[in-house]
Amino acid sequence: MAEKKKEPGKAEKKAKPAAEKAEKKAAPKTAAPEKAKPAAKEGGKEKAKPTKAEAAEAAPEKPKKVKKPKQRKAPLPPPPVRVRAKAPVVAREKRPPEKTIKVTQIGSPIGRQAYQRATLKGLGLNKMHRSRVLEDTPAVRGMIDSVAHLLRVEPAA
Repeated sequence: MAEKKKEPGKAEKKAKPAAEKAEKKAAPKTAAPEKAKPAAKEGGKEKAKPTKAEAAEAAPEKPKKVKKPKQRKAPLPPPPVRVRAKAPVVAREKRPPEKTIKVTQIGSPIGRQAYQRATLKGLGLNKMHRSRVLEDTPAVRGMIDSVAHLLRVEPAA
């Protein structure tokens, strides 16, 4: 059977870093710490990583960053206000429309498409058997035509 051979270098390597640590602690802190060169492992393996304490001692102290308060930009001035000269308001007398028609709702909007319900509201009709006297204009005539099956149209007296 093959016996495992102890490598003589490993015991020495472990003792060496412990001795270096003791030297570093004994050395005055004002002097720059010397960097320890760990002995390369046999077989070309990676170097041993330094411990946290060693890394903290070896790293130079960085000054702490002080956060500066954010400077807010001054708000923009409001845009200049343009003032138009208004024409004098002339009081108009309301004249009754020349031609009027009487529209009565005779059909229910239940189950109808949304645009038909909206047209009835636009004509001012929202319940059955209600009547409105409207001005006879092309706009009103167009609305009446779109929901003619729900309305009764009569000339106003």
